[in-house]
Amino acid sequence: MLRILYGALGWFSLALGVLGVLLPILPTTPFILLAAFFFAKSSPRMHAWLLASPMFGPLILDWQRGGVIRKPAKWLATFFILLSFGSLTFLTKAPVIGKVILDFIGAGVLIFIWSRPSAKVS
Repeated sequence: MLRILYGALGWFSLALGVLGVLLPILPTTPFILLAAFFFAKSSPRMHAWLLASPMFGPLILDWQRGGVIRKPAKWLATFFILLSFGSLTFLTKAPVIGKVILDFIGAGVLIFIWSRPSAKVS
């Protein structure tokens, strides 16, 4: 039963990760990493497929080998975070407190991303 739950969560995470490629406000990386985790527990075939994916495989392997986020991915994430959070901050009529909270979340995400190593440390 747990294997079925992990499989369903893997597919759900993968779907959100793929949507994140298309929608700047939705993060891709955390959902793909979650999908890899859930597939590792539920479906060795799906886990191997995800690791072999040219788009997601290197990202997952870098993370598994030491929490690495490569510089191009950091810059791309930074661009889209600033674009999406900035758009929401300056182009919406949300309450100021909501905008401030959103900006703190964005800053926290950027701090986390840039605090990760960019290459595997030996």
